[in-house]
This record gives sequence, C-alpha cells and structure tokens, in this order.
Amino acid sequence: MNWAQLAGSLAAVLVLAWVARLLKLGESRIADGDTARRMAEEALSGFVARAALVGTNGAAALVLGNDGIALLKRHGAKVAARRLGRPLWRRPSPEGVTIETGERMFGPVLLYGVLPEDVDRLEAQLTIM
Repeated sequence: MNWAQLAGSLAAVLVLAWVARLLKLGESRIADGDTARRMAEEALSGFVARAALVGTNGAAALVLGNDGIALLKRHGAKVAARRLGRPLWRRPSPEGVTIETGERMFGPVLLYGVLPEDVDRLEAQLTIM
C-alpha cells in the first residue's frame, strides 16, 4: 500500500462520517417532550401521547398516554419503548429516578435528572381524565 491509497482511504472514511452526521444517522437522543411523544406514538400501536417527562441526558423518557404510560430508552441507534401499568415501580437515586420495568431483557431505566415528585405528578395525571 502506498501513501496515496492510505490518504484516499482516510479521506473517504472522513467524508462518509461527515455525511452520516449531516443526515443524523444513528442519533437516538430524546431531545424534548415533543420528540418523546412522537417516538412513543410511532413505537406503540394505538398510543396517543399527552405529556412527557424526559431525562436531562436524553437517554430515557416517560410518556403519559391515553391508556397508560410508555417508557422510552435509547438502545443503540434506536429507541425502545414499553407500556407500563400502574403503579410505577420506581426508586430514587442520586442521579434521578430509576423505573423498574419488570422485564429482564428491557431492564431498569434511569431518568437522569428527574425528581420523584415529577414522576408522581405524571402518574397522577393518568387518573384525571
């Protein structure tokens, strides 16, 4: 291999990385409540979102819907979603609130920077219809 091939290969890799970044490929950050509501509605059949609570790091969200609460979490380049029943099983932690899903494969989800009172308020809205 000569230097021209090495430089050409490196340039091609950098161009592809730049194009992927422009197209936001692989970006699964949950930016805000509107994004969380849209993602929950797309992932769960018949789910109509009303309100959302998003972790400050964009890795997870709780979304209040017409028939329950959805939990979203980043899973690689995608976002995984689960419907949760009441009551929510949660535990406070120094970083935020951890929601227990009861599923071994999905696991517990940390809502970074979220207070337990915020989760209580969101869950209370489920009964006010």
